Amino acid sequence: MQGPCQLAQVNIARAHALIDDLLMAGFVARLDQINTLAESSPGFIWRLKTDEGNATAIQVYDDERILFNLSVWESPQHLRQFVYRSAHAEVMKQRKTWFERFGEAYMALWWIAPGHIPTIAEAKERLAYLQLNGESEFAFSFSSLFPAPGTAKQTRSALRPTAVNP
Repeated sequence: MQGPCQLAQVNIARAHALIDDLLMAGFVARLDQINTLAESSPGFIWRLKTDEGNATAIQVYDDERILFNLSVWESPQHLRQFVYRSAHAEVMKQRKTWFERFGEAYMALWWIAPGHIPTIAEAKERLAYLQLNGESEFAFSFSSLFPAPGTAKQTRSALRPTAVNP
């Protein structure tokens, strides 16, 4: 059952090479499978994508090696299940092969009204805010999960991912 708010998430990654480079072939080979898995996962609502079905062609930053992912989920638990306990986790274990390590926040979460589709500008603002100001109700991560507006305070530790370090 859908609650009073939904969870938006943005994450970015800077690839070691352009998406069509041979170095990125293993990542590209898994894209359709992982995108299909996301869309069929419990709690999934929406994700940013082109007509081709993925977001790798959407250039959001001046650096064309930065990939941008934006999606909406019913709850943090649903997103966490997909990210850390599905085949997506297998891809994450290989991320050093394809992506550089970020020195700052690369993922931001925030609550939205049901039916709201976050814009790229909104997502960039939330991520930039988190990078500059740290965790708050405006933008947070799994490690400092803020409860949805109008809900009872949640136990943050119960919502943290386990065994896999984001």
